[in-house]
Amino acid sequence: MKIYPLIIILLLTLPFPSRAYSPDRYAAARQELVRQIESHVQATRAYIDKEALDPRVMAAMGAVPRHLFVPPGLQESAYDNRPLAIGYGQTISQPYIVALMTDLLGVLPASKVLEVGTGSAYQAAILAWLGAEVYSLEIIEPLAKEAKERVRRLAIASIHTRAGDGYYGWVEHAPYDAIIVTAAASHVPPPLISQLKVGGRMIIPVGSGFHTQQLLLITKENDGSLTTRQILPVVFVPLTGGSSTPP
Repeated sequence: MKIYPLIIILLLTLPFPSRAYSPDRYAAARQELVRQIESHVQATRAYIDKEALDPRVMAAMGAVPRHLFVPPGLQESAYDNRPLAIGYGQTISQPYIVALMTDLLGVLPASKVLEVGTGSAYQAAILAWLGAEVYSLEIIEPLAKEAKERVRRLAIASIHTRAGDGYYGWVEHAPYDAIIVTAAASHVPPPLISQLKVGGRMIIPVGSGFHTQQLLLITKENDGSLTTRQILPVVFVPLTGGSSTPP
């Protein structure tokens, strides 16, 4: 009888995909992907200053079914450790990069996270698996609609999506514990800095679109100043928008 309370506690603290996702034939492929990510971490440890990523992040990578976030014709390639096209000139990021960016944010259960660039909503699903409340913006309306429908179909209640220009953030839900930008900006958008909570972290690729950029980790200190750390060179599609009048 004494084991019952422990069992109840464990059930209540399981991340949502244990309930939302059913077993599938790609489970072994996901575990192989986790091993490949671990290998990439070792290969880039001089850049990222880590020997391993947070075990919770690796568990998320091994649990969230990436094949549900790619076009049907690419499902057999879903667990290749590379970006894949999702239409409209956009991609779903390389799993290693998804894992690294997630790890650097230091997301905790109940963290409020802003994502700029929903894409297929895979990154948002990884964050939600970790217990985050995710507010995600996508400027390409057809992709935003597809992502919203995918999130609804998978019943992930902690992901909130909207079509909009992510350069200006989502001020109604600010401030955020963490902000993740999944497209390359020419500079760090000031509206995003203003929406980042003191002590919060932002991860963003900065540089020219379709060329090598630098992945930056930005921390807002207690006095409001920013600490910026270069992580490693990356290549992301460019961030669009940001030139019009804020909505």
